[in-house]
Amino acid sequence: FDTGGLSRDAFPKGFIFGTATSAYQVEGMADKEGRGPSIWDAFIKNPGIVANNGTGEVSVDQYHRYQEDIDIMSKLNFDAYRFSISWSRIFPNGRGKVNWKGVAYYNRLINYLLKRGITPYANLYHYDLPLALEQEYKGLLSERVVKDFADYADFCFKTFGDRVKNWMTFNEPRVVAALGYDNGFFAPGRCSKEYGNCTAGDSGTEPYIAAHHLILSHAAAVQRYRQKYQEKQKGRIGILLDFVWYEPLTHSKADNYAAQRARDFHVGWFIHPIVYGEYPRTMQSIVGNRLPKFTKEEVKMVKGSIDFVGINQYTTYYMYDPHKPKAKVPGYQQDWNAGFAYEKNGVPIGPRAHSYWLYNVPWGMYKALMYIKKNYGNPTVVLSENGMDDPGNVTLPKGLHDTTRINFYKGYLTQLKKAVDEGANVVGYFAWSLLDNFEWRLGYTSRFGIVYVDYSNLKRYPKMSAYWFKQLLERKKH
Repeated sequence: FDTGGLSRDAFPKGFIFGTATSAYQVEGMADKEGRGPSIWDAFIKNPGIVANNGTGEVSVDQYHRYQEDIDIMSKLNFDAYRFSISWSRIFPNGRGKVNWKGVAYYNRLINYLLKRGITPYANLYHYDLPLALEQEYKGLLSERVVKDFADYADFCFKTFGDRVKNWMTFNEPRVVAALGYDNGFFAPGRCSKEYGNCTAGDSGTEPYIAAHHLILSHAAAVQRYRQKYQEKQKGRIGILLDFVWYEPLTHSKADNYAAQRARDFHVGWFIHPIVYGEYPRTMQSIVGNRLPKFTKEEVKMVKGSIDFVGINQYTTYYMYDPHKPKAKVPGYQQDWNAGFAYEKNGVPIGPRAHSYWLYNVPWGMYKALMYIKKNYGNPTVVLSENGMDDPGNVTLPKGLHDTTRINFYKGYLTQLKKAVDEGANVVGYFAWSLLDNFEWRLGYTSRFGIVYVDYSNLKRYPKMSAYWFKQLLERKKH
């Protein structure tokens, strides 16, 4: 394979290469062995929500096939596996009674990873709030979630932290807040009726309330880890943020400001409080009293609450100033006051993958990483997700011959290396995803894996991209 000059040796010593998945997308056993339902289990029962009515009940059954999956990672020379723990598999009601069968599953998974020489990276939350907490107090809209999440995190640190040394609190909290509460596209499906097909919600306030509680929950969990476990367990903890790079459409001042607003409302919404103890000034002035405030005590807890930050980076868009009057009904996306463009002078920003939102724009990876370096004190960064999808109905022979994906990874890793060479403190890279799996609203109509899964029998077949990684990651015999 042509690795474009990329190899392990092209990256700093100790740089980690892994793959990533999430519990609901790969485990299956959604309503078995004691797992309680999450908000996604309820959400997908609405007809027409998931393509072809796909569910997470079986998914790709990693619950039973984890050894085979870990063996594949090991054969492909990966160093690490980023998985998520399903909160409602541990606490079926969100708190209180422990489901020990769920605990046993994660113990088996972690122990087998270590047996095969693969470092576990455990993420505590990937879109899957226990349904019981949503029903009891409206989930992320209540401050009560902060203590419940911290207690759940504490249990995980205590139970798995002797072996897990890399922790993440939330995956893409921005997606949780925006898609869950601004347009209702993701669970729990809340929004103002102007912005989505929801039965309840308020797009002008709820995304900000949910995000505020996500940040406080993250910080409370980190506080527990640092006070009770870190010294003894010698691990580190962070959060995973999605970051689309926003490039101004033209050189005009207005478009530059629009792109900056987009960055502030996107990644800044979460990283700014964590690094500086407050929301970005643009957000404060635009959102005004709809934006919650941190108390002095909360600022102390939130500021500096990361040992590293995970960045999920897939794509790049052009942004422009739409010169339009203020929306009658406030909403998070409206607050950006920025227009999205996917081409410039008739030229697309990059080739599109199967997903409508995903354009292959490698230079955006470089710009995103340099932006984090420059604006947020060059924190330790793990590039925690990156990848592209093919259509779900692609046949096995065609699915295995994924040269487009190889080119995608080659382009993005080249730009990642450029950022590292220019001083960005990136210490690891995780390909999304190990396996074709349940892709949320797209169900099984989108395949992100470097391993093809035949959904009729769940057989695994590494694609060409998997063998490309295997070659890239070969250790030179010195």
